[in-house]
Amino acid sequence: MVTHVDGNALAGPLSEIFRADMTLATGECRHCHDSTVLARALVEMDEAGFAVHCCECSHVLFTVIRTGDRTWVDLQGIAGLEFPSASTVE
Repeated sequence: MVTHVDGNALAGPLSEIFRADMTLATGECRHCHDSTVLARALVEMDEAGFAVHCCECSHVLFTVIRTGDRTWVDLQGIAGLEFPSASTVE
């Protein structure tokens, strides 16, 4: 069963892959060019992983799938990610 949540649900799973708090990262949608923090994204989660959708046009920004001992990340829907510097987060 797929669960629909907001981008704040990304904090835990993405902390396993990225060192930065990904909910504070700004992503640009490759489709509509909206640029906003990932905390605003729409997220579909299930036991295999999750799909992150643009909050404006709902196109898929990226997906993360876990298969056994591997994690697959597909970023083709996101034009770029901007991370705040560690000194600006505190």
